[in-house]
Order: sequence, then structure tokens, then C-alpha cells
Amino acid sequence: MGMTAAAAAATSTSRLLLHHHAAAGSDRRHQHQLRYPATQYALSLRCGSGRREAAAGALLPDRVTPFSYGVGEDADDHPREECGLVGVVGDPDASSLCYLGLQKLQHRGEEGAGIVAVGGDGKLKSVTGLGLVADVFGDPSRLASLPGPAAIGHVRYSTAGAAASLRNVQPFLAGYRFGQVAVAHNGNLVNYQALRNKLEARGSIFNTSSDTEVILHLIATSLSRPLLARVCDACERLAGAYSLLFLTADKMFAVRDPHGFRPLVMGRRRNGAVVFASETCALDLIDATYEREVQPGEVVVVDRRDMSVASACLVPHRPRRACVFEHIYFSLPNSVVFSHAVHERRTAFGRALAEESPAPGADVVIPVPDSGFYAALGFARASGLEFQQGLIRWHYSGRSFIQPTQAIRDLAVKLKLAPVRGVIAGKSVVVVDDSLVRGTTSSKIVRLLRDAGAREVHMRIASPPVVGSCLYGIDTPSEGELISNRMDLEGVRREIGSDSLAFLSLGKLHGIYGDEAGDYCDACFSRKYPVLPTLADPAAESEE
Repeated sequence: MGMTAAAAAATSTSRLLLHHHAAAGSDRRHQHQLRYPATQYALSLRCGSGRREAAAGALLPDRVTPFSYGVGEDADDHPREECGLVGVVGDPDASSLCYLGLQKLQHRGEEGAGIVAVGGDGKLKSVTGLGLVADVFGDPSRLASLPGPAAIGHVRYSTAGAAASLRNVQPFLAGYRFGQVAVAHNGNLVNYQALRNKLEARGSIFNTSSDTEVILHLIATSLSRPLLARVCDACERLAGAYSLLFLTADKMFAVRDPHGFRPLVMGRRRNGAVVFASETCALDLIDATYEREVQPGEVVVVDRRDMSVASACLVPHRPRRACVFEHIYFSLPNSVVFSHAVHERRTAFGRALAEESPAPGADVVIPVPDSGFYAALGFARASGLEFQQGLIRWHYSGRSFIQPTQAIRDLAVKLKLAPVRGVIAGKSVVVVDDSLVRGTTSSKIVRLLRDAGAREVHMRIASPPVVGSCLYGIDTPSEGELISNRMDLEGVRREIGSDSLAFLSLGKLHGIYGDEAGDYCDACFSRKYPVLPTLADPAAESEE
């Protein structure tokens, strides 16, 4: 790099400042026990010095993502989705529409929320906080402080970065030598630590422990002009999963990684406003008509001055690898994700499960609420069995603290899931869930049903066994915590205590997708990872 280029890069790096605006005490408004410790995990592969070239292909360690998974007594036995995005441009109530959209995407992240809006003066303003969307924006003055025709919003679970830190709540708002830019990110960068080490070696200073901040530094240090070229330069250096929304004084950018791991859709309101969201259910809520997906490897640019929409190709074509768990568990059933209605996919999973692993002699099929509903419905229809709501989920208990005795902890379980005795007592019951990860919830459900008088309990899982951790933005346990990675089928059955247990086979899952099967990432079931982590160079030695 020449002296001029180096100076420009250093200037842009030194002028990158992250801004976080939150009313005093807002980060404590939602008082609940967070699922993740405040420890920053390093992204690394466990291999000896000098063997880095072969390590990525030969070794996949127990944990290669900077995730942590709640393992308390009451931890829910599902993977955690990472984030949800909403962007609105061309509407005078953009921030309020973002707020409503984020409410609809609350299931994708409950630890923090934020909105950045462009005011009439062209300045970007931010409000972020810890907790649920309604808690962060419970004070009407907070939304009122974000007027303007364009806004982006974000809800998060922590994947990279400490959950309880307000610094890590997005969108991030930064100032650099050409103005202000805000970014919201859904996904996980598998080369985050490698990029951060290089940037820090060149003088970058980081304010957060989030992989998203790397993207801002890459934009700031790019020598390209205009901003679209900077965004493309930055994204070409990223590896992993990312759906991104950028906001500047006059434009909004929507970006999706070349493999299309995470969803991002585009819609339009009747007044011409353009809306981006992680799921179509958010579009429906704010009366925006779904138009299309942001395609893998695409950058969509909306100019708020004339509402023109342009599209650019980010990088050369790569094989599509959409996350199959979006259909299995994460997305709401009333969403269209990856061009498929989610409820139809789940019904098909349940139907295929009944064909592959029926439960002869069973009396009734019940779902594990709420995500097991449509799979159980498909199972019941295919097997000709009665479908009933045999378990009722209580949605208002929040996260309970660990109680002093096992007896009290067992009672707390019943607060969240209550059996309907009239449906269960004396019956042979088929229980259908979307997935089985650590086995803790399944074992509790089996005990609940037996205590309610079930004669037999047959567990059916509408997805294959989870045997690998996710690298692409889903918070899953380490492989040592995955029950199907530690035990065979009979061992899992004994562990959860059911009379029988069956999973949907990977082959059957592929058959449901047909010719599209190769377009989906199923690494958590197959351990076939489309993009492996980049091994980071050792961090530069600290100054004396």
C-alpha cells in the first residue's frame, strides 16, 4: 500500500466512531435473567502451530463459533435465532413502522432492540436498549425522537458479542470521513476474528465485541468511492452468513450473502414506501405487499430522494445454502421464507414423519407448542389419528430463576407447559416436536404426560437428529451437549423416558424439497459445512 493510500485508510479508521443513544436506565428496563454470559469467546480452531492450512478441512472442533447456550434448569431446548431486521424508506412514519415490524419479529431476538432513523436535517439518530421491543420503546418519547422518512431496526439474540452489553445492541451508528452510516446484521461471520486481528494491527479501535463492527471498519478503510463500492468491497471480504441493512442520509442498502443463509425480503406499501424485513409476517403487519427476496449475493439500493430502486451483484455466483432450520423452527408459520410458506413446509415434515415412523395403536397426536403445531397436524392427517392440543403453553411466565429445591423447580416447569388431562389420561399419546437438541425439554414433557395419566408416550421429531453446531448465526450448544451426538437412538429414548422415539430422516427431509434439496444448508444434521471458519493469525503483541 502506498503512503497516500495508507494515510487515507488510517484517516478513515481513526474517524470511525460508534454512537449509542439510550435514555438513562433504559438498559435495565427489562429485568430478566439473560441466557448468555458476558464472556467474549475467541473464534479459533484447535490445531497445532504450523498446521493451519489443513486444519479447516480436517478438523471441526467442538465449538468454533463465539456462541454460548443457556443451560440452566429452565433453559428452553431449542436453538436460538440470532436477529431480526426491518427497514423502511419513503414513509414519514418510518420509525413507528419499524417498531411494529420489530414487534412481529420479537421471536427472533429478545435480548435487545434498536432503531436508527434519518431526520429531516439528514442526521441519523439512534435509540437502543436491552430487553423486549416494547420495553425499549415503552416511553413514547423514544420513538418520537426518531422522526424522518427512513429507518432501520434490529432485534437480537447474542451470537457474537456479550448479551448483556448495551454496546452490542444494534443497529450500530458510525461516523466516518464521508458522513454517517448505520448497519443492522443478521447472521454470523466465520472469519470475524481473522478480520478483526488484521484491522487492529492496522490501527483500528473496536468499541464492541460484535462481529458486525468489523463490517463498519471495512467500509471506513475501503479506498473505493461511492458508498455502494465501499459496501461491495467490505462484503467481498466477509465469509459466513449475513443479511444486512445499511442506512445513510439519503440511501438504504439491503445486502444478502452469496449463499443466502439468512432470509431477507422486500415489500412495498401503498404510498410507495419500500420495506425490508427478515420475514414476510412483518410486511403483513404494516400493510406492505411482498414483492420478492433479496437474492443471494445481491445489493439493493433505495434512494429516498426519488425512491428509485437499483440492484447490483455483490460477488460471483455461489451455491445457494438457505438455512433449513428457518422452515423447521425459527420463522413464524404465517411467513413466506425462501419462497415457501412456512406452515406448509412444517405440515409436510409431519406428514413425512408419519409415513416413515408411524405409531401403531396410538390414540391421539399432540404438538409441543407452539412450533410443533403444524408438524403434528401433518402427522395426524397422514396417520388418521385424532389431533388435539394436549399441552398448553403459558406465554407470560418469562424466564424463571432457579429455585432452591428440585420439587419447586419441577412445579415451575408446569407453569410453562400444562397438560390437558382430559386429552391425555388413559391414552397412548404421540407427541410431535420440531427438533430435539439437548433433550431436557423432551424429558420434562414425557414426565408431565405420564403424571397426567398417559398410558404410553411416543415422541416424534419432525427433523433429523441435531449432531453439529451451527456456524452461521444460530445459537446451538457445543457438540458435546447435543444429545444425538452423544447417544444412539435407543440411548436418547431411554434418556428422555419415552416408549418410542423417531426422527425424520435426512433423506426424507431432502425428498420433501426435491430438486431444491441442495439449495439448503443442513450442516447441523449432516456436518457438511458450506463455509468453514478462517483461522485467525495470532493477534499482534500488546504494547509495553
